[in-house]
Amino acid sequence: MKYAYLFGTSAFVVPSKVVSYIDGSDDKEFLRINSIHHDLAPPAEEPTLNIDLHINDTDGTPILMLGNLISENLPYTEEKEKDSVKVLRADGSTVIHVHQIDDEAAMRLEHNITAEFEVNMPLVVIRVTGEFRLGNIHVNAENEKLFVNKAGYANSALAGTNQVVFTPDGVVL
Repeated sequence: MKYAYLFGTSAFVVPSKVVSYIDGSDDKEFLRINSIHHDLAPPAEEPTLNIDLHINDTDGTPILMLGNLISENLPYTEEKEKDSVKVLRADGSTVIHVHQIDDEAAMRLEHNITAEFEVNMPLVVIRVTGEFRLGNIHVNAENEKLFVNKAGYANSALAGTNQVVFTPDGVVL
């Protein structure tokens, strides 16, 4: 199975359950998909999107989430649904939202993205939105665009054989 990580309007298709970032000379994990939601699974199993997450808020506060639960007593809360995990500030605003979008919604995206999806089936599409930091890397994933420090990405679809890696200069596969 392949994973399509959708940040803003840019899709990165890889065979890895992990998205990482380069911090100095170290490669660090920022998102791990532990399990995905399956609509057709028997009700007794109720599989859900389950993630591990290691980011910083824009003010630099570390947020560590293991198995959809924030591991520290921080002023953040998690909001979970079968296909979605959000980390919220005390005022209710979103730090990060990780959402597994269904096949129908995925195939309504831009044609260049859906064409890449068709080539790489079967896949699961994970949309990530929010504004956060990965070490010294500032990430702002909006509905329309992805910004990694000063590099902007829009309406792109890239496929790779490893994993998605954020660097100070942008995204590499």
